[in-house]
Amino acid sequence: MNTHMKAICIDAPGSISLTRRAIPAPGPGEVRVRLLYVGYCGSDLGSFQGRNPLVNFPRIPGHELSGIIDDIGEGVPASLGVGQRVTILPYFNCGTCIACRKNRPNACRNNQTMGVQREGALAEYTCVPHSHIIPVNTLSPRDTALIEPLAVGFHAVERARIEPGETVAVLGVGMIGLGIVLAALRKGAHVIALDLSAQKLEIARQLGASEMVNAATENVVDRLLALTNGDGPSVILEAAGSPHTFRQAVDAASQCARVVYVGYTKVPVEYETRLFVSKEIEILGSRGATRDDFKQVTRYLEDNPACADIIISKIVPIDTADTAMREWAAAPGAITKILIRFGDHQPENGDEK
Repeated sequence: MNTHMKAICIDAPGSISLTRRAIPAPGPGEVRVRLLYVGYCGSDLGSFQGRNPLVNFPRIPGHELSGIIDDIGEGVPASLGVGQRVTILPYFNCGTCIACRKNRPNACRNNQTMGVQREGALAEYTCVPHSHIIPVNTLSPRDTALIEPLAVGFHAVERARIEPGETVAVLGVGMIGLGIVLAALRKGAHVIALDLSAQKLEIARQLGASEMVNAATENVVDRLLALTNGDGPSVILEAAGSPHTFRQAVDAASQCARVVYVGYTKVPVEYETRLFVSKEIEILGSRGATRDDFKQVTRYLEDNPACADIIISKIVPIDTADTAMREWAAAPGAITKILIRFGDHQPENGDEK
């Protein structure tokens, strides 16, 4: 067996390259996964552009993935075996902080996410503890790589406690925002999608959003009030990570609304804080996803396979993944999801775009 593998490494802000690393061997309790697809995340783009405050360099990115178990270490349960198709829960919690003690590991104070605080999966092989392996037998490898990013949006919607018939505004419909759109629609909400990109708004429309607001050409707060008879949306989820959208969420929220922040910005945000009180709004944060969110997304994709074709922008081999990142950075509004395809994996019907 070859002892080295291809990997993509972000060496420093603005610098990304195809490199070679030693193929890892699974230690006790670990599973080695041969990657089939890995998605580029918005956090990976932020790392490449120097906008991600959580990442250290050099860093192999990637935590949205599908693969096949190809080796196992000692002490791995018999329920996991070579040849099994899987994804990975990419968040590594400490197990001892207050969030972990409250059984909310996604909010771990000392969390390390693959591709951010620890090495990611944009390589031909990766090793992880068996407890992070999630078997997926019902989806294609391509669609399995969408589970994690959609799960982040599904988790945010759970935080929002959306009721059927509520009007929900989604500020930013990149990949996470599209997950929010799908999950909110699943709850029976009336969904308004907002973004600076007409291409992304069109994808949100195809997925079922009722109204689209182009923030590049329209006044967001005025438009949201007009679409809600002057009330404002009863739920607003922010998934853009901009100071402008952070403020707009509070300014446009209805009385007694819930505002959920999924994005984050590196700069401080100034609010009209009297609105917190006068509207009696709830402001919530949403971080990552849980195993249950992964399960919910898997079921959704089983029932709605066509949505993957709408969401995925392009699929490229690992040999050109560095070029694909540069192209995304040059035109972020035109791309929702890039998947990287590995090795000699033969795409299934409909897997390529």
